[in-house]
Amino acid sequence: MTATSAERLRRWRLVLGAEGGDAAGEPGGQGTLGGADAAMDRTLEALYGGYGPGGDRGGDPDGGRDGRREAGLGGSAPRVARWLGDIRAYFPASVVQVMQRDAIDRLGLSALLLEPEMLEAVEADVHLVGTLLSLHKAMPETTRRTARAVVRKVVEDLERRLATRTRATLGGALDRSARVARPRHRDIDWDRTIRANLKNYLPEHRTVVPERLVGHGRAAQAVKKEVVLCVDQSGSMAASVVHASVFGAVLASMRTLDTRLVVFDTSVVDLTDQLSDPVDVLFGTQLGGGTDINRALAYCQSRITRPAETVVVLISDLYEGGIRNEMLKRVAAMKAAGVQFVTLLALSDEGAPAYDREHAAALAALGVPAFACTPDLFPEVMAAALEKRPIPVPDPDNPRL
Repeated sequence: MTATSAERLRRWRLVLGAEGGDAAGEPGGQGTLGGADAAMDRTLEALYGGYGPGGDRGGDPDGGRDGRREAGLGGSAPRVARWLGDIRAYFPASVVQVMQRDAIDRLGLSALLLEPEMLEAVEADVHLVGTLLSLHKAMPETTRRTARAVVRKVVEDLERRLATRTRATLGGALDRSARVARPRHRDIDWDRTIRANLKNYLPEHRTVVPERLVGHGRAAQAVKKEVVLCVDQSGSMAASVVHASVFGAVLASMRTLDTRLVVFDTSVVDLTDQLSDPVDVLFGTQLGGGTDINRALAYCQSRITRPAETVVVLISDLYEGGIRNEMLKRVAAMKAAGVQFVTLLALSDEGAPAYDREHAAALAALGVPAFACTPDLFPEVMAAALEKRPIPVPDPDNPRL
């Protein structure tokens, strides 16, 4: 057997497991793997089919349904913590995060996240934060402190990645939106005025005719923009809640913006006073429950004081449990008053979201774009909204910008 063939068989053996290796013509099953490969195989078997980390057979005593072996990590936090350490040793962080999510979803390990030693072993990511937030009401105090440390690490990583670009992009948009068409002489920005009028250059006179003056209003006349983030905190929106909290804190740190953060399920909670610390914001949410978008929008509408200077961003999958027609009427009324209204079906790096297509179409008919947005592109979306520029709407069959 050539080295290439052996490596191919090794990879297939790790992908398919012992029984798959035998079926592929590889004799000996697991015995053909040694050293690190055998240890890696055991971690995969523990989750995707085979024996638990402690050697106990997963599934039922007879080997699972229809003779198939089933995954089993057991109910012991120390055992699971060891398994988490193993997968971090053998796989890159991105793969570890996927395996952790699979373990939580497939094997029902959420309850073990209430134990500090378990939390200290996991690879922290946005999805884990969402799980912790859904459990934090049930956590004992010692676990809650550990959970906050895990959440803070993820939040700080997101802030480092997103904050600088967000401030720069929105700062430029706010600067442009503050320009006036007929500035006073002392307020004219001559560099921008010349660039804006180069098409009016007269060679014979070696001069530019400034048909359009570009300048800034006086500082005292500058009007702050208002941003309202209205975030659905139903369980399916967990990743969006995490990102929205980070962006809310970043926007609140900009003196040229008045930022409000409102989260909702069937009730409405205004978390604006906690925006100085996104971790406090996240632990002020309660993931799960129903959805009443109409009630949330009613609250946001009541807090808007300068509609023409306001951007409302509704972050929701639009599965409305409230009064649909009233929801649409509120959106229409806000737009008629001059509010820039944007609907994000998700604010995350995940794939195309599930959402209520009928409600998305109804909003589109009102001139409200409804699409999913990645965190990296959110600053551009906000910049367009603040400048009152058209926001590009992606293909309806792939509603992600």
